Amino acid sequence: MTETPDDPGADGPPPGPTTDAASANAAAARDGDGSVTVVGTAHVSADSVTEVEEAIERERPDVVAVELDEGRYRQMQGETPEDLDASDLLRGNTVFQFLAYWMLSYVQAQLGERFDIEPGADMLAAVDTAESLGIDVALVDRDIQTTIQRFWARMTIPEKLRMIGGLAFGVTDPRIVGVMAGLFVGIALGPAIGLFGGYLGVTDALLTSVTAGVAAGVLVGVVVEKAGGVALEPDARLYAGVGAGLATGGVVALSGALDPLVAAYIGDFAIRIVGSLGLGLAGGLTIGLLAAGLIGLVGTGPEPTDAGGIEELEMSDLTDTDVVTMMMEEFRQFSPGGAEALIDERDAFIAHRLVALREQGFDVLAVVGAGHRQGIEGYLADPASLPPMDDLVGEETGRGFPWGKALGYAIGIAFVTFFVLLAMAGVQDGFLLRLFGAWFLINAVFAFGCAKLAGARWLSAGVGGAVAWMTSINPLLAPGWFAGWVELRHLRVNVGDIGTLNDLLSDETRPVTEILSEMFDVPLFRLIMVVAMTNVGSMVASFLFAVYVLPLFGAELGGVGAVSRLMVEGARNSADLIWSVVAG
Repeated sequence: MTETPDDPGADGPPPGPTTDAASANAAAARDGDGSVTVVGTAHVSADSVTEVEEAIERERPDVVAVELDEGRYRQMQGETPEDLDASDLLRGNTVFQFLAYWMLSYVQAQLGERFDIEPGADMLAAVDTAESLGIDVALVDRDIQTTIQRFWARMTIPEKLRMIGGLAFGVTDPRIVGVMAGLFVGIALGPAIGLFGGYLGVTDALLTSVTAGVAAGVLVGVVVEKAGGVALEPDARLYAGVGAGLATGGVVALSGALDPLVAAYIGDFAIRIVGSLGLGLAGGLTIGLLAAGLIGLVGTGPEPTDAGGIEELEMSDLTDTDVVTMMMEEFRQFSPGGAEALIDERDAFIAHRLVALREQGFDVLAVVGAGHRQGIEGYLADPASLPPMDDLVGEETGRGFPWGKALGYAIGIAFVTFFVLLAMAGVQDGFLLRLFGAWFLINAVFAFGCAKLAGARWLSAGVGGAVAWMTSINPLLAPGWFAGWVELRHLRVNVGDIGTLNDLLSDETRPVTEILSEMFDVPLFRLIMVVAMTNVGSMVASFLFAVYVLPLFGAELGGVGAVSRLMVEGARNSADLIWSVVAG
């Protein structure tokens, strides 16, 4: 019968293996000194399965310890449903932790496909062989959720971006990545052009022409993409729509044919936003297309390193000590903190469990991944070097300054302070009400729009948009959580969704647009995207409000200088009011 610690995060050694009728070998082992033999395996190796089975048959230990936690063991055995606690995916950094878990899962699935074996077959073989021989099984790994949370928290922001970028290069055409990078550059350029474009010769007439081009291009692109569904493949239809839209937008903007119509029916505020964003996106796409062209000339992806990619690996490499050590060191150079949580801490955690079993007198055969063998054996040889168990469990809060939270609090405080000081300076209530209305509207539109782009239902998107104004000034909340909660009424997510996503990403025979469309049909992916995109929409709205809306409203009060003077006056009035209350 399988043994699991009562509390994986508890301090102290785990209990010994338990069975309804303890084996005679185990009972006898308690009278003498125990021992631990470590077998290093590859989780996707058929040879490792054979090696594990033969080792257990040969050694006949009291206990077989496996690198599994209770949750993974039960999923492998089919003892528990694979439903995920979706509420966990709606809190804080859990979305990003899920992405980290998905990336690790994807790499392991690719290895499994490369060697035609189910990932984790070595551990399952160890459990099945031990149970068939009446040998107790101990689950000695740390809970996977704890590991992933600590893994993500230990990584720096550049490391996280590099990891996500690495996944992008691994699962899609790098030329598409180049274009997407250009879009992000364009989104950043747009507000800068809106604020400082006048110094660079960007006139109102130019912004009007660009706005007309954007409107015409979007309209034509959508029509062509929809009409192309009759005779064109999905990828060709997308390219036709984008190409026709860009061409039409360029002609309209350069000719100025629709300028009078745009100036008559679209306000100055909208022209400034759309025009500057259009110019920014045009510049960003130009950069992206140049990058995509260069990538196409030099190849479709980075060259394999000396260690080789997945396709270059041989089965013997996966369990060869020198190769595994080299791979671990490469990962450590990429992310020292991530390697500490993913490798070093688990080495120590597993070693704690094995030492405890050994001290109880059991002869243990431990089946672990080859990358953990050296670290575990080092701790077994010198148990005094083990770090305290308390340092290996629990939630990791990160070791650096929480810049993200600090920025969130700063934005919230600044927003509230801005309104309070203007009110204390005697600014008319009508002006403040219109300013608040603009804040509510821009947050609602962008959060709602981004949620719908991610496939959210109307009600989910509406709820996300309705609360976005409030969550934007409260770093403890996010509109995506609310949209996600509503979306969960119609979705059921489970662990199997990860396998479905891995299968889709591994399919190199189908168009990218078709794969992406089917990914949005996977409940787990849709939920993650709804949450993430609603939050992104709110963040973009907050940024646009600061760089576009505030300057326009500030002009009504006499410009930035006048607004600053009013805020100083409001601060003085507030101080006087507080002093009068305290002194009076």
